[in-house]
Amino acid sequence: MLRMLALAAITAVLTVVFIAAAQMKPLLASLATTRVSNAVTRIVSEAVYEAIESGEIQYDGLVTFEKDHDGKITAVRSNMAAFNHLQAEILDTVLTRVGQVSARELSIPIGTLTGSSLLAGRGPRISVRMESVGSSEAHFQNAFTDAGINQTKHQIILNIDVYVSILLPGFTTATKVSNSFIVAETVIVGTVPDTYTYFSTTPGTYEEDLKDYILNGN
Repeated sequence: MLRMLALAAITAVLTVVFIAAAQMKPLLASLATTRVSNAVTRIVSEAVYEAIESGEIQYDGLVTFEKDHDGKITAVRSNMAAFNHLQAEILDTVLTRVGQVSARELSIPIGTLTGSSLLAGRGPRISVRMESVGSSEAHFQNAFTDAGINQTKHQIILNIDVYVSILLPGFTTATKVSNSFIVAETVIVGTVPDTYTYFSTTPGTYEEDLKDYILNGN
């Protein structure tokens, strides 16, 4: 009789544990994903800033200007060899450091899963590990925007996408961590025209701008 009661008690406890584990699984996955994303973003930011501070990323080394006989810029040419080298080097640094993050750094205290502010950060820790996936990539992007009369701002943007598998007790999930950095920029100045006309982008002012344009004899 006592053996049957003990067995029933153990069964009840295991049932409660399994139910609690099932209910906490989404929260655990969400917390683990957040921790991993923050860790990867920190690693990526450090790798990019180190490359900038060391002088590896310089505007003059990444692009060159083609000019005509009057010295006017006619084209902007990318140094693809430099771009490819930097992309590969930065991504390799990021993936190496991702693999070096300890499970302890990413682990989650069980108390945090209860949602109680009193228990947050307390109790045994659940191990969380991450592994980078081969589809991670880094690529540069050129962006040109208006910066005034006959002036164009040219920005070189580095986009890094890191795919990681998140390993948790009993199951695995995955996430993609994307970051973009403006690593270099300049303002390209062209020939300034003798006259110019400004029209506001606010629809209600179109008519007034047009009257001024006509009255001024433009």
